[in-house]
Amino acid sequence: MSLLPGAGSGEAFAQASRFRDDLFDCLTARGDELFGLSDALLCTDGPVTSPVNLTLVAEHLRGHGAMYEALNSGNVDAPRLRQVLAGLPMPRAADGRLVLAVDVSNWLRPDAPTSADRLFCHVYGRSGRSSDQFIPGWPYSFVAALESGRTSWCQLLDAVRLGPEDDVSEVTATQLRRVVTDLIEMGRWHFGDRDILIVFDAGYDAPRMAHLLDGLPVEVLGRMRSDRVMRRPTPSLKEYALFYPKGGRRPKHGKEFRFAKPETWGEPDTTTTQVTDRYGTARAMAWDRLHPRLTTRSAWIDRTGELPIIEGTLIRLQVDRLPGGGDPLPLWLWSSATGLNSEDVDVRWQAFLRRFDLEHTFRLMKQTLGWTRPKLRTLEAGERWTWLIIAVHTQIRLLREAAADLRRPWEKPAAPGRLTPARVRRGFRNLHPYLTCPARAPKPSTPGPGRPLGSKNRRPATRHDVGKTVKRPESIIERNRLRP
Repeated sequence: MSLLPGAGSGEAFAQASRFRDDLFDCLTARGDELFGLSDALLCTDGPVTSPVNLTLVAEHLRGHGAMYEALNSGNVDAPRLRQVLAGLPMPRAADGRLVLAVDVSNWLRPDAPTSADRLFCHVYGRSGRSSDQFIPGWPYSFVAALESGRTSWCQLLDAVRLGPEDDVSEVTATQLRRVVTDLIEMGRWHFGDRDILIVFDAGYDAPRMAHLLDGLPVEVLGRMRSDRVMRRPTPSLKEYALFYPKGGRRPKHGKEFRFAKPETWGEPDTTTTQVTDRYGTARAMAWDRLHPRLTTRSAWIDRTGELPIIEGTLIRLQVDRLPGGGDPLPLWLWSSATGLNSEDVDVRWQAFLRRFDLEHTFRLMKQTLGWTRPKLRTLEAGERWTWLIIAVHTQIRLLREAAADLRRPWEKPAAPGRLTPARVRRGFRNLHPYLTCPARAPKPSTPGPGRPLGSKNRRPATRHDVGKTVKRPESIIERNRLRP
């Protein structure tokens, strides 16, 4: 039995039931079958290998034809579902603020030439630990709310597929602006609360994201490459007269700060030392009010007027060891906040380490829930399946406190409330009877005749190319050359 004593009327079941009712309202076409498909995802034994196998689960009341029809012709009201997710209780960091993580996960489709809008996705180690490959697929940008402490849980809030014509930074900024607006409207952030901390990896330009998200109550924290160069603040009149006695025009930027040259660092504004059980001694140094020197190239090529100065705090983190035994290289972080003290610096780098909890969610979605298993042709069907996976993961999270441990003989016991998402899902079939089921019972029907046996398909599917369809100029000269 995977039900804790007295949990049938608990708050966990009440929240999960309310979410199921709201989810069914968001399924505006083929809703009964889509809802039944999500229940089959939750109640099936073991990893999901194919959607058609879910039609054999007892909780799935319809046939395989209805399943295909729902994925191909159903509808999920994504804007409404985003607001439902934003209205759920949010996990918070140790200082009480909301921490959001953004990352891209790829749905690889190398053998799907009839699927449109495939991009070359960067993949690590498919044929070896050190090999990098580019494989056609659908990249999705996910936004999730992180918890504090070491955990494999997070709350997925949004998913957007990146298309061939999209600028990743602009699409991500639009996505985050929508998520933050929903959190404010649903009462998860109020005026006077700490700014929402948004964590990025090195694939994003943190200063540019801070500029694109200007006006929102957010703070951007991103990883920087170790070969970057930043600038110190503009010297004051007194400093200018001291360092430039011969006069001249006052410089717009201060001296260079090269990550790879310690002689350019100078004394840090803040230093901290923390002893951890996984990384040994963690030493952090922070320099205040550092900014990149922007030029009219790449993302700023169409900028008219003076380029902005985007100041923030640069943090260098060095640890003694890594859990996997690798070489502990220094980690460079940039925060859009300035004037941080030692406690604030520790909160930032600890929040960045929590970003890797999102990788556990991606692994659960792919290996257990079967997010990338279906061989769907259309983009719309892929997005419906993605939102179903998000809804399934949300139900697992809402019932984490109500599930007991159904562990395998070789697994270590876990305390109630400390189970992993896969172990909560393992006994979801026993939790299912205590939840509401707004879907209607199926009506008897007769399947259609289908295509006559032996006939040829006279409507072949269109084949699509792979890759970007828009070439963006890197410089003004290149831009002028491309113009007619």
